[in-house]
Amino acid sequence: MDLNQLKAIVELLEGTDVSRLEWQSGTDRIVVRRGFAPAPAPGVAPLPAAAPVAPVTSSAAEVGSAAQDKLTVITSPLVGTFYRSPSPDDPPYTEVGQHVEKGQVLCIVEAMKLMNQIKAEVSGRLVEVLVKNGQPVEFDQPLFRLDPSG
Repeated sequence: MDLNQLKAIVELLEGTDVSRLEWQSGTDRIVVRRGFAPAPAPGVAPLPAAAPVAPVTSSAAEVGSAAQDKLTVITSPLVGTFYRSPSPDDPPYTEVGQHVEKGQVLCIVEAMKLMNQIKAEVSGRLVEVLVKNGQPVEFDQPLFRLDPSG
């Protein structure tokens, strides 16, 4: 299929309620998705405004926030399905608490039957896995938190 045919299909879908179209002919396969909003960051919710409180010199909340600021967040470079291991029978690439090296594979994001390895951007200790195995992920959605000092 050439680019003009693909553009014609997309133009035909404009103004319709169709949000997903799959088409296959021989070895050609097309999946078109429209209207998906980016997923909200997990664990982030707006807080109601509160009355001013006298400042405290040091608190557990400040220490926790300072530690969170040091973490590196690994995000998904594409839309797809998140997998922690190369196959269902294999163990996950990494576990929470494990030290990972820069360039080490952390997971796979499957997009259109292509398996895309997601690698660590820095060396450090894996602090948190933010996505469940087999869950769909959006572009730039946080997947992992790494502590580069660990």
